Amino acid sequence: MLISSERLTFREFVIEDWQAVLAYQCDSRYLQFDESDNRDRADVEAFVQMFLDQQKQLPRIKFQLALILKSENKLIGNCGIRKQNIESQEAELGYEISPDYWGQGYATEAASTILKFGFEKLKLCRIWSHCIAENTASRKVLQKVGMKFKRKLLKHEFFKNRYWDTWEFEITKDEWLNQ
Repeated sequence: MLISSERLTFREFVIEDWQAVLAYQCDSRYLQFDESDNRDRADVEAFVQMFLDQQKQLPRIKFQLALILKSENKLIGNCGIRKQNIESQEAELGYEISPDYWGQGYATEAASTILKFGFEKLKLCRIWSHCIAENTASRKVLQKVGMKFKRKLLKHEFFKNRYWDTWEFEITKDEWLNQ
């Protein structure tokens, strides 16, 4: 599978991608809102292997794709959409970008492109996402792509010895079409 946007190419993961993923997942900025305190080769190889396994599913319901920055031909993150089962008409959107590329609109471009894929190719009627409430950059991305705040879940996730609130966002196909 190959998808393209203005500055990004979305492609299937390959096993060798673990090195590029490890490079950004070790960054303390990335780890701020991650469950891990650090990431090592084994962690990231398992992470990439999960995406490789999803590629083999028939019928496929999870599409997490590597984000390649066209200008540098470099993997800078991933973005995807995941259904719970084949009959589902809704899915969860998720993304991550290397901290070295934050603040340049890549997450917004990626999320917008994956919304289009979800509504046009997968024929979904609703797409949702969530983020840690303190991750204001991620909240802004979800709002920029037209997703509406649905609810705040208090003390929803526990990691790094504390509870974190999360915010849920959603958009329906009709809302997306009328933007």
